[in-house]
Amino acid sequence: MTISEALGRVRAAIEGAEAEAGRPAGSVTLIAVSKTFPEADVRTAIAAGQLVFGENRVQEAATKFPSVKADFPAVELHLIGPLQSNKAHEAVALFDVIHSVDREKIAAALAKEMQAQGRFPKLLVQVNTGERRCREVHGLTIAGLMCIPPVGDPPAPHFALLDELARRAGVPFRSMGMSSDYETAIGQGATHVRVGSAIFGYRDYGAA
Repeated sequence: MTISEALGRVRAAIEGAEAEAGRPAGSVTLIAVSKTFPEADVRTAIAAGQLVFGENRVQEAATKFPSVKADFPAVELHLIGPLQSNKAHEAVALFDVIHSVDREKIAAALAKEMQAQGRFPKLLVQVNTGERRCREVHGLTIAGLMCIPPVGDPPAPHFALLDELARRAGVPFRSMGMSSDYETAIGQGATHVRVGSAIFGYRDYGAA
């Protein structure tokens, strides 16, 4: 199956899950997770109409996306993997959305870099970190919450909990669901789903 065909299948599944959940068409953003795949695959996906991408590592994204974003300014890049504080400068410069604000040290580093660069990517807090200190101590604007259910656990209860926490916190974005469970996540309120292997194919980590 080509990348274009795979994207079509995933988009159709998202539309079906939105309809089944009684949600408006287009209410869920598909993040195509391009980690370990080459820039050529990203460009193929763009040619098929995909403009939102996710990467796990700052270093890898920095080798692929500056030229892509120069050629396609509408591309939106999400950091969905863990962030080290010493990579905060690069992350703020490159990414449009950062999903992995998972500890106070990262919040502080991002706040410093965002003020220094005058660039303000949207931020999502992982649910194991309280969003209040990010807002009140570091002055960060938090756009939403993100979670990855533990391996082996049924994902639906975790997604439902994240949805409830986001409602309580008054934030609009809920980043949850991957290739194996994104339709379940949509049923529980996901606004962003992170889909990689179902679009680009299975990854050969040993060759990466």
